Amino acid sequence: MARTIAKDHDQKREQILHAAAKIFATEGFDRASMAQLARECGISKANIYHYYDSKDAILFDILDTYLSGLRDVVLSADEPSLSPEDRLRSAIREILRAYQGSDYEHQVQLNALSSLSEEQQDMMRAYQRDMVRFLSDCLRGAAPEVFGDDRAKLRAVTMSIFGMLNWYYMWNSGAGAQARDDYARLVADLTLQGLHGI
Repeated sequence: MARTIAKDHDQKREQILHAAAKIFATEGFDRASMAQLARECGISKANIYHYYDSKDAILFDILDTYLSGLRDVVLSADEPSLSPEDRLRSAIREILRAYQGSDYEHQVQLNALSSLSEEQQDMMRAYQRDMVRFLSDCLRGAAPEVFGDDRAKLRAVTMSIFGMLNWYYMWNSGAGAQARDDYARLVADLTLQGLHGI
């Protein structure tokens, strides 16, 4: 007879993922152990194996859940009816808001993505590419005369914006919504108007 799924299955799974993200971010994926994860979760190691058969499976689920969710939030927040500049401002703000509360997952993405199989890495990069394309589209719309057909310049500016947003948690850990919105406004002003715009 097949084992039934517990009522709190999804909640337990989410608890494991959050605890694992913290351990992987602070200890490093290679050094983290299933015993550490069990202690952090407050459950037995055997119970973790009920949900995941390996540390690699947990890593994949952390990144798949985080990046697909991030992509979905960012793309669904698009407001194409806005003026091109306001659409870009909105995109930058929504990206930074979507990062809130996910510092550990973000660090795991930066430091442990290469531990996944090539096929799994390709899946994660597809989520990232969707967000890069979206922001590039917003940038091109806000300043078509700047980019023209220069794809290298468009990519450089797009990745520079992501760089500013991606590392925000390093110097402003725990920042709330207002602080994030203020920083998003600064990044947008810097992008659209240069130093004189801030």
